[in-house]
Amino acid sequence: MNHEIRGTTLPVLLITLDQGEKVVAESGELSWLTNAIQMTTSTKMAGSKGVFGGLKRAFGGGSFFMTEYRAEGGSGTVAFATKVPGEILPVSVSGDSYRLHHHGYLCGTEDVELSVAFQQKLGAGVFGGEGFILQKVSGSGQAWVELDGEVILYDLQPGEVLRVHPGHIGMFEATVGFNITTVPGIKNKLFGGDGIFLATLTGPGKVWLQSLPLPNLAHALAPFLPAGEAAVEGGIAGGIIGGILNK
Repeated sequence: MNHEIRGTTLPVLLITLDQGEKVVAESGELSWLTNAIQMTTSTKMAGSKGVFGGLKRAFGGGSFFMTEYRAEGGSGTVAFATKVPGEILPVSVSGDSYRLHHHGYLCGTEDVELSVAFQQKLGAGVFGGEGFILQKVSGSGQAWVELDGEVILYDLQPGEVLRVHPGHIGMFEATVGFNITTVPGIKNKLFGGDGIFLATLTGPGKVWLQSLPLPNLAHALAPFLPAGEAAVEGGIAGGIIGGILNK
């Protein structure tokens, strides 16, 4: 198995599989493939034993089904492209290895396992109603992760603390301690404009931060989309009216 990452702003992962080799990706990640690559879709992949495992993965923000791509009758290539400007990072998996944002898993070899590590509702205004979710990457093999925007790497020493807006967390090693806290001070909460939640990451271990969280991108594009401003204003007005009527 060989892989190549092409491109800069919108990179593409190209994986060349020899006869019998395979990789597993979440549903909807495929960009293109050559004729030798065959596809099989099932819930029994990435560490899941069946439907229940698929449901747990789906409730955690992942896909209910996973798709296996395998080379039959010779070598072949399968490609996965980023959805927004960002980077694709190859990572080696051995045991309980990484936590990553729930849109970050691109694909991995068949013994890499994907599950939910953390899930918490932080309000609809923070993550579009999805809440904050981290996926757990474990097992054994090779995986590829998609992070959005530019990627900044920190190597935290034991006891070293980094406080991060939750959306900017791309990935961190399992040795890093994780907790969700609120911004200190009532004025900061009400008027700071940066949200009221922060993630606390405590070393030792590596942390990969992403500069372009998808909710931030969606918020920046909303005024330029058809009826974007009207939808935002209508949502605010509806929320105010609904709050009054429910009292």
